[in-house]
Amino acid sequence: MGYVSAVPVPQPRAEAASAPDSAGSRRSLAAGLLLGAAGATVVLLASGQTWAQGRASVGGGALPLSADGQDVTGVPAALAIVGLAALVAVFAVRSGGRLLVAGLLALSGFGAALSAFLGASDSAALDEQAAQSTGDSAATIGALSHTAWPYVTGAGGLLILLAGLLALRYGKRWPTMSGRYERDGTPRPRRTVPKAMDPDRPEDLWKALDRGEDPTREA
Repeated sequence: MGYVSAVPVPQPRAEAASAPDSAGSRRSLAAGLLLGAAGATVVLLASGQTWAQGRASVGGGALPLSADGQDVTGVPAALAIVGLAALVAVFAVRSGGRLLVAGLLALSGFGAALSAFLGASDSAALDEQAAQSTGDSAATIGALSHTAWPYVTGAGGLLILLAGLLALRYGKRWPTMSGRYERDGTPRPRRTVPKAMDPDRPEDLWKALDRGEDPTREA
């Protein structure tokens, strides 16, 4: 009659199922970091470029004027900085706090994109420059033209928005920066206290010598 082993048989399917999930978390983490950092960089750089150009009538001539993104609206650059801070903070918090920070990241990207697209056809900044340059508060800008930089800025905001959506969807699986400094709840091994040495037992004397102790010294 054969014997039945009580040792459980390993289940490779469970391990195989967790491997794709871990790989997916790493991919979403890398994508979130790349999209967030790239989007914030694009917004900060593009918002400093010329968004609009025109000419103001001065006497018998025309004065060329231009306005960059910061002149038109400072909202995209400010929200890009908020998005960068939220992107870093995603890894410093967990559970409910992580969802809140991920939501802030997504809203920062949405706000940056929306404000950039709204400022793509704005002429108020150039009209203000025309009034200051000519000394006439009623002066307006002529030959107005806009560049593509507002749309580039908006595209950067959309990248931040995508990073926030990834954090909302997969952020709960991402690692936490402070996780390695926290206790995981597993019991620590107890230190074993050596038993008192019996001088009448030769094996205790040899063990004491192996530990580098002096067996002749009284405790």
